[in-house]
Amino acid sequence: MSVLSSAQHLLGLLAAAQSPVSNYWSKLTDPHRNPFRGLYQLNSFDLAIMIPYFIVLVILAAYGLHRYWLVYSYFKNRRNVPGPPPALAEWPKVTIQLPIYNERYVIERLVDAVARFDYPRELLDIQVLDDSTDETQQVARACVERYQALGLPIRHLHRNDRTGFKAGALAAGLESATGEFVAIFDADFLPSPDFLRRTLPYFFDPGTAMVQTRWTYLNRHYSALTEVETILLDGHFVVEHGARSRSGAFFNFNGTAGVWRRCAIDDAGGWQHDTLTEDTDLSYRAQLRGWRFLYLPDIECASELPVEMNAFKAQQARWAKGLMQTAKKILPRVLRSDQPAHVKAEAVFHLTANISYPFMVVLSTLLLPAMIVRFYQGWFQMLFIDLPLFLASSCSISGFYMASQRALYPRTWKRSILYLPLVMAVGIGLSVRNAKAVLEAVFGMESEFARTPKFNIDGQSGTWRKKLYRNRAGWMPYLEVALGRYFALTVVYSIQNENYATTPFLLLFVWGFLYTGVMSFAQGWTERFRFGARQAAPSEIRPAASGAPGF
Repeated sequence: MSVLSSAQHLLGLLAAAQSPVSNYWSKLTDPHRNPFRGLYQLNSFDLAIMIPYFIVLVILAAYGLHRYWLVYSYFKNRRNVPGPPPALAEWPKVTIQLPIYNERYVIERLVDAVARFDYPRELLDIQVLDDSTDETQQVARACVERYQALGLPIRHLHRNDRTGFKAGALAAGLESATGEFVAIFDADFLPSPDFLRRTLPYFFDPGTAMVQTRWTYLNRHYSALTEVETILLDGHFVVEHGARSRSGAFFNFNGTAGVWRRCAIDDAGGWQHDTLTEDTDLSYRAQLRGWRFLYLPDIECASELPVEMNAFKAQQARWAKGLMQTAKKILPRVLRSDQPAHVKAEAVFHLTANISYPFMVVLSTLLLPAMIVRFYQGWFQMLFIDLPLFLASSCSISGFYMASQRALYPRTWKRSILYLPLVMAVGIGLSVRNAKAVLEAVFGMESEFARTPKFNIDGQSGTWRKKLYRNRAGWMPYLEVALGRYFALTVVYSIQNENYATTPFLLLFVWGFLYTGVMSFAQGWTERFRFGARQAAPSEIRPAASGAPGF
């Protein structure tokens, strides 16, 4: 039986049931003429729906108000930015770590970019930290040997034991590192030749542990999905990082495109692999030790966005789970520390933000019955209770992301408005996958580790379809499509009852769940059709050790 017919069957049973619910459904054909509207009294069924409904709305509204606060703090502290650093009398030695795992399409591009650094070669210590299990080993080794012959101080370090994944690779590299500072670049990044010369002078203050630069994107205009990813990440790098760094709150190293002071890593306890976001974990431990971080939004580092839906969803789920794992690990220390109240509060909102995904799923299941109950109570309650909560939880998204677009692209930012509905829809569509990841973190559950494949796609050229490395769709798209069809039913209900004001909001749920689900199916079918089960790269999906992070 289809989801839609099942839902219709359920509605029929409710209509026939001898309960207060049957009174609702007997009047659905013309409910707005009900003479008792406005006098309706809540019963036990209503309370069973409305209490969790409002609890969820209040929680989501709290995080929505926090987004408003970030935008306000970003603009309030806009003058509190790092000034030009003094010139260095002597350049320090720098270790450059390039952690890779099965990156045959991008490893040469990365090494070529690092080889172009305009920094004294005798002060460089370049490590290709290669945990690959495929022919990437041969490609990376040949590339390293070619540059070694040209006099570049570069080494190829391969581990047969991938303990700790990325965090383990970084820690292993530090054992033989010779630099006073450590710059880290993931395989899909392309730092500019002047990267070190522009970032290292900011370490003139011996209390500075890390400087983070802003990501830009080689393939922003590749597809609608990459346009959405760009807006999502711009919101993080512009508003979140900007607000936190300018106000003196804790913020995190993003795992790449940044430079660390080596002794700060050691002082904070080194790289640990008990969370999926080892970068945020180390960042908070270092800041709790009194180290200061700098965010440099004017220094950019180009990167490649995921172009395939299943890869994007896997990346987002990993980040969601990792932040919740870090919250469980780090927040008790933050709350017990002597940090100011605003730092503690911001840490709570930052590290627990992804808890909104399970609540989004709960809201999704409650929305239709809640609409029915609220409809029979009249417009007063919906206007003065529901509407403010929805505005706080939903409309803050548009202000948050448009603030970042206007800051980055003052002349063309209005173009991004066209993508705003898709941004909101994709956020809704990700809620199922991310909710599962968050709950796994909350309950300490192990899960599969899925890496984010990179395909060397620049601009609108290139394709991923004829290349290996995939993230499997699994069963999740079935649930996403089912939810999309469920919300199609709520749209029909709202239109039948002339509740047109809610229809655009409900259509976002339909669009979001169907878009993520159908895209996952379509790209999974493309993979099977082109390559067959044998070429689906099973080595790319590996069970993770408890909380083990990846690339």
